[in-house]
Amino acid sequence: MYIVTSLRSVTPAFKMHRTSLLHVICFGITLNLWSWTRAELFTAISEVEPLLETHKRIIDDLDDYIQKEEKRLAILKKHLNIYRKEHDMAMEDIPNYLGNPINAFTLIKRLTTDLDFIEQSIKVGTEYVKNITVSHADVKYPTLEDLTGAAQALTRLQDTYHLDISELAEGRLNGVIYRGIKYPPLITTPMTAGDCYELGRTLYNEKDFQNSLRWMMEALRKYEDEKDVYNFTNVDILEYISFSYYLLGDVRKALEWTNKLLEVDPTHPRARGNVPHFQKSIAEQEEKLRKKRRGETGDDEDDEKPKKLSNLAKERKVYEALCRGEMDIPSEISKKLKCSYLTENHPFLKLAPIKMEQVYIAPDVFLFHQVMSDEEIEHIKTMAKPRFKRAVVHDPATGELVAAHYRISKSAWLRDEESSVVARVSRRVHHFTGLSMRSAEELQVVNYGIGGHYEPHFDFARKEENAFQKANGNRIATVLFYMSEVAQGGATVFTELGLSVFPVKNAAVFWMNLHPSGEGDLATRHAACPVLRGSKWVSNKWIHQGGQELLKPCNLEYQREDVMRKIPKPVPRTSR
Repeated sequence: MYIVTSLRSVTPAFKMHRTSLLHVICFGITLNLWSWTRAELFTAISEVEPLLETHKRIIDDLDDYIQKEEKRLAILKKHLNIYRKEHDMAMEDIPNYLGNPINAFTLIKRLTTDLDFIEQSIKVGTEYVKNITVSHADVKYPTLEDLTGAAQALTRLQDTYHLDISELAEGRLNGVIYRGIKYPPLITTPMTAGDCYELGRTLYNEKDFQNSLRWMMEALRKYEDEKDVYNFTNVDILEYISFSYYLLGDVRKALEWTNKLLEVDPTHPRARGNVPHFQKSIAEQEEKLRKKRRGETGDDEDDEKPKKLSNLAKERKVYEALCRGEMDIPSEISKKLKCSYLTENHPFLKLAPIKMEQVYIAPDVFLFHQVMSDEEIEHIKTMAKPRFKRAVVHDPATGELVAAHYRISKSAWLRDEESSVVARVSRRVHHFTGLSMRSAEELQVVNYGIGGHYEPHFDFARKEENAFQKANGNRIATVLFYMSEVAQGGATVFTELGLSVFPVKNAAVFWMNLHPSGEGDLATRHAACPVLRGSKWVSNKWIHQGGQELLKPCNLEYQREDVMRKIPKPVPRTSR
């Protein structure tokens, strides 16, 4: 008979252990038991004596099993406490909590890689965990693509706003608040070593080795402080650091960190194999440098001179400085700017004039205040949310609408016929712009995501592009409504003008995209800066040429699209 049957012939104490054994086996725990095929244990005491060894093995295995389960439960309780603490903080003020991109990133991480780690490390009850967390159709779960996007958003914010990574890792945003508007205190939750490691690993997989290196350094610092249980070790972190240095071309640093790795794990196979490779690379670099000093390489001396920045790189620097609020428009422009009440364009404005602030001249850019009420904003947001889709751009080659990494937001389109509120907003645009809405596009509602932005672009279609219907002509003007305050970042910036317009809730910024000749005005190139803190809601009304013939006629001077008008240079704020 088999061993389980044989246990029936032993004492009740052994029956208890048999039950425990079966219970453990049901949970998939493999015990190292003696394996007898067929034996009659009760016929001789000598045959029973080996069961004492079996008994001891069961005790040892059960003890080991219980310790592992307690460890697993401790990990699970730790994750539960983190989830509960962060959730309670979020529910106190959801917009404020998710307005911190660090919190938004960690929330996505909790529901992707952290949840995977829980399922993999807590074997007992894994199916139950899956059933209660993943299979529900009425909840949403982020994907690994969301995690990658959130990681890239954080690096975009740190690059644009010159954020300190150690501050970010503690959940603090050390950016500047540019206006005197009071906001609730920032809700902060420090990132763990696991959070920093996952961020660094994601960026490494995206080939952003510089930022990956920074976050791995932070992960290593926190790992040493926390001494916690993760599905990675400090050896894994050190390996990422050393190879990131190598991929960035700093072989000496790569060797230095590989040696640190070998101090922790002297038998690490990849590290041991990398050392001679790194040493050889360093020797080759030194030999090349010696030859260069002796003039034996024939390398052009100009190689040592810093290369000039491309036009796109120059624009990038201007764009980021404007996002940080570090540039002012020149005094020759600012001294001519005026604020007034708009009473022209429509008889209704005689009864209800609109506050108009001129923020630039030639091209003229205006900010109209209090042109959308809070009630209208909430109505429009409610209509838009169920329709949200990833914002797209026109592919200049095909004219098709496609998603792009340089525009991170979701949008929806609302027609005037659907709502009296939307129709009323369109009429108001007609009132304060003086333009016909006959060929205007539907109202586009946009909510920017974590670090949401839209890099420098034109609203009008260039001559070589096939973006808009010729029947209605090009986009002659843009009206951009601000539907929320943004605590930090999120400005609309004009890179050619050196102008930064920070969101003012209930207001709308307006400018003409085309010259009177109908040609595109290159000076209107603009961008939406990354949102550092808060949730940015806007809506656009793009107005086309159709119907404007008598309202905005051509003048006697012809302006070409490829000719940039002379624009006074902006003034760096730091030079004052």
